[in-house]
Amino acid sequence: MNLDKEELLSTAAEVLTRRPTSSMDDIAKAARISRATLHRHFAGRDALIRALEQLGHRRLEAALDAARTDEGDAADAVRRVIAEAEPLAGFLGFLVTENQLFEPGEQHEGWTRIDERISALFRRGQAEGTFRIDLTPAWLTEVLYALITASAWAVQDGRVAARDSAYMTAELLLGGARRSMER
Repeated sequence: MNLDKEELLSTAAEVLTRRPTSSMDDIAKAARISRATLHRHFAGRDALIRALEQLGHRRLEAALDAARTDEGDAADAVRRVIAEAEPLAGFLGFLVTENQLFEPGEQHEGWTRIDERISALFRRGQAEGTFRIDLTPAWLTEVLYALITASAWAVQDGRVAARDSAYMTAELLLGGARRSMER
């Protein structure tokens, strides 16, 4: 069997996001490989976690590049971020929960870059008058992560159609974040 390492890491991210206490055996079973094969690729759980972290950051950075967050209307850019990040929801969910392993006040530099890029998009939208200024960019960023991850789980569980996921995520987020002229 030709094993694609990135596919293996994607499976591991999905397993660990839904069940953070999953064992290496659980991950190997989900990937349909033996534990020995998993250990040939990753010496242990820590090595697997670090590989997941690196791949997840690379993929999310690429998704943000593809979303062209500095271009056009900020709300449209948020929609593009959601569309690009949705296929990576397993990694996003993993990175959000994995980041909690750091000591308070600490954060992985890759995660910091991703946070900054998304927060900058929300700040731009606030400056342009698109987004509410009473909601901080940091909070909007966290909500974006949570909605993308929750939507992906709903799709995975069959509660939401995959074709509707990005639309519903964007509409819920933007519906609450848009600045109303009546306020």
